[in-house]
Amino acid sequence: MFDPAPEPPFPDTTRPNDEPAPHALLTPVLGLLGTWYGRGEGGYPTLEGDFAYAQEVTFSHDGRPFLRYEARAWLLDADGAPLRPSARESGWWRLQADGRVEALITQPTGIAEIAVGAATGKSVDLATHEVAITPTAKRVDATRRRYVLTDDDTLTFTHDLAAVGRPLQHHLSAQLRRRSGELPGRPGPLTTP
Repeated sequence: MFDPAPEPPFPDTTRPNDEPAPHALLTPVLGLLGTWYGRGEGGYPTLEGDFAYAQEVTFSHDGRPFLRYEARAWLLDADGAPLRPSARESGWWRLQADGRVEALITQPTGIAEIAVGAATGKSVDLATHEVAITPTAKRVDATRRRYVLTDDDTLTFTHDLAAVGRPLQHHLSAQLRRRSGELPGRPGPLTTP
């Protein structure tokens, strides 16, 4: 008979007051912990037009000085109903003593990005340090990602992109709200935040 795998002895948490306690270097980004969900808009000159999407982002930790990052998105039709899965990313944000952030972000489309930036107050600003792509991936030269936590507990996300021969320019923006009482990776109904 097969024995189920035991629970991991050092689980990740999305809450700053749960065990394990967050590492002191995570202090500038503790406000990001949790699962965030909302809607946004995007576009790019190489696409047929602008689009609406829903996005879920989760930040968690296991007590060490880095965040685990996961993001997924769904394209929405004109009525706000889900059309199909869209972007998906996972990675790690390494925090440094001076507030610098080094992020490794990977995508199933064959793109691995190393971004660097800073966590200051209620914002994180990351810009590309290097991009690696698989032989069949679309060319990406640079990105810039900004996460701003507002006083009303909204996470504003903007993403600029330089890809397929185009200069760095706006690509995505979203307004996300923290999910309460839900497990990461289990999206509920699509609602406007």
